[in-house]
Amino acid sequence: MTTFLDLKTSQNASYANSIAIPILVINTPQLIAQQTLDLSGGTANLTRVEFSGVVAVQLPLLPLATTVLVSVVRGLTAGGVIVFSAAQNLDLSLLGPQLISFSGSDFNAPNTAGAAYSVFIQTSALGTIRVGPESFNFIGVSDV
Repeated sequence: MTTFLDLKTSQNASYANSIAIPILVINTPQLIAQQTLDLSGGTANLTRVEFSGVVAVQLPLLPLATTVLVSVVRGLTAGGVIVFSAAQNLDLSLLGPQLISFSGSDFNAPNTAGAAYSVFIQTSALGTIRVGPESFNFIGVSDV
């Protein structure tokens, strides 16, 4: 049987094209979401955090081959434990927004009251723009 522990959402932009945040440094993680969960009620070695998210980006004004990397980290900084990452090459023929969606799990999550999770984005091309939507969900559960 699975026990619900905690659920949090981080939503930067609810709608398409509702933000315009350029990624100004290439190949450097930029924080786009962060939450802490109360996992203290979980069973040791049987607690997990499941997460999902969506982020929309747009190619630079002068389109060039661009790879976007999204990473989920257990911790508050990019130096934390990477529990998930996904890379996507953007389609050069699409000048509008491109959605990157993901879902994953962190098994054997720590049984602490302030387990922190962060989502970072990085890109290989200067001038890539985060345009929205951006929404991320984190749920902590434990097997008994």
